[in-house]
Amino acid sequence: MMETLELASVVLQDGSGGISGQAAAAIAVGLGALGTGYAQSRIGAAAVGAVAEDDDMFVPGLIFTALPETLIIIAFVTIFLVGN
Repeated sequence: MMETLELASVVLQDGSGGISGQAAAAIAVGLGALGTGYAQSRIGAAAVGAVAEDDDMFVPGLIFTALPETLIIIAFVTIFLVGN
């Protein structure tokens, strides 16, 4: 265990880091997209069930289905703003 901590401290002190900023941003957006897809699948199934029972639930179901997509849109905009 001590060897791992020593190796981590050497890597962090070296300044080289493990990955570049662009790779870290790509990983962050990719993991965010996976989470968004998982959430959207659950929300979409619930929205379809709600609309099947009551037609007035279409607009709230549509809003709740589109809501997770805004997270990825914000992530893309952030990458392009910070990346420059």
